[in-house]
Amino acid sequence: MKIRVADEVWIATALLHRRHPDRDDFTVGEIVRQAETEKVGDGPLRPGVQVHAYLHCVANKAPNPGRYRMLFETSKGRRRLFRPGDPCHPRRHSGKDVPRDDEIPPAYRNLVDWYRNEYAGGGGDGGCREADPILSLHGLGKAIWADEDPDAYVDRLREGWV
Repeated sequence: MKIRVADEVWIATALLHRRHPDRDDFTVGEIVRQAETEKVGDGPLRPGVQVHAYLHCVANKAPNPGRYRMLFETSKGRRRLFRPGDPCHPRRHSGKDVPRDDEIPPAYRNLVDWYRNEYAGGGGDGGCREADPILSLHGLGKAIWADEDPDAYVDRLREGWV
C-alpha cells in the first residue's frame, strides 16, 4: 500500500505518544527516527519525511505548500499531534488533521481510534481556534533592546527625567 508521507509522519508521532504517554512532545529527529524504524512506507525512509515533520504537517506554521495540520509545534524543533482547538495558521483551517482509515495500512488503523477517543478527547470539531491576540504579543518589541542590556535601555530612556 502506497502511503502519503504526511500520514507516515502522523503514524510515527502517534506511535511515539502511545509508547511514551508521559511525554508531551518529541523532537523532529525523534519523529524521523521513528518513521525510519517503523518503515510504514514499505522501504527506506523517504526524503520528504523530515520536511513534513518540520514544516508541511505543522498546524501553527504557514503552509508551504501543504495545508496539513497533523502536528503542532510546541517549541522550536519540538512537535506533538494536533488536537482539535489548537491554534493554527489561518490558511490551514481546512487541512487534513488525521489519516483516513482507507489510506493507511490496517495495522495502524487502531491509532486513528486511539487519537479520536483518547488523545484528542473525543471532542471538538477538528477545527482550529484563532490565536489569542494577547498571547500573540509575547516577544513583541524584544528587538528594541536586542543589542543592549534591558536595564541599560531603561536607564537610557530615563535620562533627563526630573
